[in-house]
Amino acid sequence: MEQHQSLLHAIYYLLAATIAVPFFRRWGLGAILGYLVAGAVIGPQALGLIYEPQAALHLSELGVVMLLFVIGLELNPEQLWRMRGQIGLLGGAQLLLTAFVISILLKLFFPLNIQQSLIVGLTLALSSTAFAVPLMEEHKIMGLPLGRKGFSILLLQDLAVIPILLLLASWAPDASSQAPRTPIWIGLLTVLAVIVVGRFLFNPILKVAAKYGSREILTAAGLLIVLGVSWLMQTVGFSMSMGAFLAGILLAQSTFRHQLAADIEPFKGLLLGLFFIAVGMSLNLHLFFTHPALVMLLALALMVIKIAVVTLILRLRKFPVKDSLLLGIMLAQSGEFAFVVMASAVEINFLPEVIASYAVLVVGISMALTGPFVMVFQWLVRTQTLQEKALQDQLHAQESLQKLKLPSTHKAEVIVAGFGRFGQIIGRILTANNIPFNALDKNSDHIEFLKQFGVESHYGDAARVELLEAAGIRDAKVLVVAVDGMEDSLNIVRLVRQQFPGIALIVRARDRAHVYRLAELGVFNPIREIYESSLDAAIRTLIEVGFTEGQSQHTINIFREHDERMLQQAALVSNDTAALAKIVAQSRKDLKELFTKDIEM
Repeated sequence: MEQHQSLLHAIYYLLAATIAVPFFRRWGLGAILGYLVAGAVIGPQALGLIYEPQAALHLSELGVVMLLFVIGLELNPEQLWRMRGQIGLLGGAQLLLTAFVISILLKLFFPLNIQQSLIVGLTLALSSTAFAVPLMEEHKIMGLPLGRKGFSILLLQDLAVIPILLLLASWAPDASSQAPRTPIWIGLLTVLAVIVVGRFLFNPILKVAAKYGSREILTAAGLLIVLGVSWLMQTVGFSMSMGAFLAGILLAQSTFRHQLAADIEPFKGLLLGLFFIAVGMSLNLHLFFTHPALVMLLALALMVIKIAVVTLILRLRKFPVKDSLLLGIMLAQSGEFAFVVMASAVEINFLPEVIASYAVLVVGISMALTGPFVMVFQWLVRTQTLQEKALQDQLHAQESLQKLKLPSTHKAEVIVAGFGRFGQIIGRILTANNIPFNALDKNSDHIEFLKQFGVESHYGDAARVELLEAAGIRDAKVLVVAVDGMEDSLNIVRLVRQQFPGIALIVRARDRAHVYRLAELGVFNPIREIYESSLDAAIRTLIEVGFTEGQSQHTINIFREHDERMLQQAALVSNDTAALAKIVAQSRKDLKELFTKDIEM
C-alpha cells in the first residue's frame, strides 16, 4: 500500500510540474514560480493530494547538492583563489549589512531579543543558490562580470551556513541537553583530508570506471563521489551543499568534467524541480490568508532591503545602476537554508513557532515574487530605452527638418527612401560615380551612419509630402523606394504617383504579393529583392552540374523572359484566386515546353 502511495505521489509531482511549468514559462513568469505554485496547489494547504512535504523536501535537497557540484566543476582552485577578494568583500559586505538592517527592524517591531533577531536576520540575509543561479543562467548573465559578482555573493553565503548553525546551537536555551556537536577543528581537518585525498584519488577512480565500465558506470562513479563527500561534510557538521561544491572544485581540472556535468544535468534538473515543489507545499497558506497584508508587507520589505544593499555595494564597485538593480532583484529572495534553520530553532525552543512560520512564509513569498520582479524590471528598462530612443529620434527629425528649411546648393539627382542593406548598396554605387543623392530613413542609427561619411540624410517618413519636397524631389530624376515594409513602400508609391507623377520610380519588392500590389499602382517593373541573387545562384548551380557558362546564361534568360510575362499576366488578376491559380498552372506547363523545345533545337 505504501509503495502504491509513493507511486501516486510521484504522479502528482510530475503532473503538477507538467501543467504548471509550461504555462508559467509561456507567460514569461519562469519555471521556478511554476514549481512553487504547483507545490502550493497539491500540498496540504490546498488540494491536499500530498500531506507530508518534508519527505519530498529532504529528497529534493539533493537537487541543490547537484547544482553546487556542477558549479564547482566550472571553477578550478586557481580561479577560486583569484576570486577570494570578491567572495570575501562582496559576499561579506552583503551578508553583514543585510543581516544588520533586518535584525534592527526585527528588534524594533517584533518581540524578539538580540540573539533571536540576529539569527533570523542572518538567515533571511542569505539568498537561494538553487533559485538565483538558474535565474542568472536563464537571463544569460552568469558568464558576465555581473554574474560573477552575484556568484561570489552566493558562494560566501553558502560558506556562512556553518557559523550560523554554530551560533544557533550555542545560543539555544537548552543547548546543554542537546547532543554534542562535532568540534569545528574536526570539520576543518576533514575538509583538508578530502582535498588531499581527492586530488590523488578521484580522477583515477573515474579513469577506471571509464576504461572498464560503461557510460552508466562513469555516471555512477561521479554520483558516488558527489554524494560521498556531501555525506561526509554533513556528518562533521558542515552542509551537504558545501561538500558537493568541494567535490566539484576537486574535479574541475579532470578530463571527465564535461561528461560528468552532462550526465548529472538531468538529475539536477528533476531534483531542483522537486525541491521547489516541496517548498511550495511547505508554505503556510492558512497564515497567509489570515494576514495577507502583513505577510506581503514583510516579504516586500525583505526584498527591498536586499535589493538596496546589493545595489549599493555594486554601485560602490562602479557598476551601472541598471545592472546593480537587476542583480539585486535576482538575489532579493531568501534561501532554502531558512527552512532548515527555522525548523531547528523551533525544535530547540529558540524561536516561537509563529515567528518561524512567518519567516518561512516570507521566504516562500520572496521566492515567488523574484521572477515576476525581474520580468517587470526588464520590461521597464526596455520601455525606458525605447522612450529615450524615441526622444532621440524626435530630436533627429527636428534637426533634419530645420536643416531642410535652409537654402542648399546640393541638388540631388536621386533620392533613396530607406537606407538599410538594399539602399546602402545603391548609395555606394552612386557615391563612387559622383552622382549626388539624398537619403531618407526612419531609423536614426542609419542617419548617424550617413552623417559620418558626409552624406546628406534626413530622418523622417518618406510618405510625407513636405519631407519629400524639402529633400528635393522636384529637382530629382529618380526616387528609389528601398524601405523594408510593404505597406510603407505602397504608401510612398501611392503618394508619389499622385503628387509627383514625372519622377522615375525604382521600387524594391519583397515578394510576388508586393509586386501585384505595386502593379495596381502602375509600377510594373519592381526590383524583387532576392530574385536576381537567386538567378545568379541558379547559373552557378547549372555550371557545377555540367552546363557551360553560355548554356547556363541562355537557360536563365529563357526563364527570366517567361517569368516576367507570367508575372505581368498574374498581376492583372491578382485578386481572383481561381484565375491566378490557372495562370500559374499554365505557366509551369509553358515553361516546361519552352525548355523541351530549346533542347530539341
